[in-house]
Amino acid sequence: MRPDYKIHFYQQHACIRFEAMANTCEVLVDKLEPALIEQVAALAYHQAMRVDHKFSRYRNDNICYAINNARGEVVAIDEEVYRLLSFADQCYQKSDGLFDITSGILRRAWPLDEQQNKLPSKQQVAALLQLVGWDKVKFDKKSIQIPAGMEIDLGAIAKEYAVGLVAHACSMLAPNASVLVCFGGDMQVSQPRKDGQAWQVSIENPNALSPQIELFEIRQGAMATSGEIHRSIEVDGKRYGHILNPKTGWPVEGAPVSVSVYGKTCIQAGSLATIALLQGDNAESFLQQQGLDYKLIR
Repeated sequence: MRPDYKIHFYQQHACIRFEAMANTCEVLVDKLEPALIEQVAALAYHQAMRVDHKFSRYRNDNICYAINNARGEVVAIDEEVYRLLSFADQCYQKSDGLFDITSGILRRAWPLDEQQNKLPSKQQVAALLQLVGWDKVKFDKKSIQIPAGMEIDLGAIAKEYAVGLVAHACSMLAPNASVLVCFGGDMQVSQPRKDGQAWQVSIENPNALSPQIELFEIRQGAMATSGEIHRSIEVDGKRYGHILNPKTGWPVEGAPVSVSVYGKTCIQAGSLATIALLQGDNAESFLQQQGLDYKLIR
């Protein structure tokens, strides 16, 4: 039985589409023979699903579940998990503690769904903050140990990691073709197209009076977007977004509506976009210090 992906052939390229990591995933490939496109599709799909299964916090049969339910005990990890934890540690240091993969537990106070019509109590937030703090986590190349009651959530980097992984794997399988991997709007291009044309991609403009898509071009490298376009609540006339400050437990003040960052890899671009949002009013100055191109919407 064929995996759950679809391939559409166009005049100049093929588009592979499937669902993974709660997002629509697309892989665009310069025109190749159908047999090779099929191989690229299978590789992209299986790599994406592998990362999804391994790092999703919604499953009860993977490494994240084992870590989060170890009750303070040591859990063995492999090299891939160690690399992602190390990257998360770098983000924590770069953001002065604002990028913290243990802060996901704060969602218990801020589900930001249609049922939430009032703010959490200060006591509720304070209690959850006791279970936040990457500096409380111990890990090395072979194991990790987190205090009982705490959780890690790799969702902030797993999708972008998968984009880069799939882009690299596809470039190895089809080294002479340009491949654009786009998962939920975060993307990476393996190499320029042979005809010199850029890939045209779109990004939503949340400030438009009606739904509006802006087109832009990308030839190589990566672009990732973080924002509060669709996840927020309004209480007593004030909007509260889903970007939470792990130091206070409350939504970041002055966070941009959307930040898009261009970089060499998707995981680099995505992490910098998220850190910029966490900077709130200082997002622009932070991005300027990185020396990368970006697009910011307030």
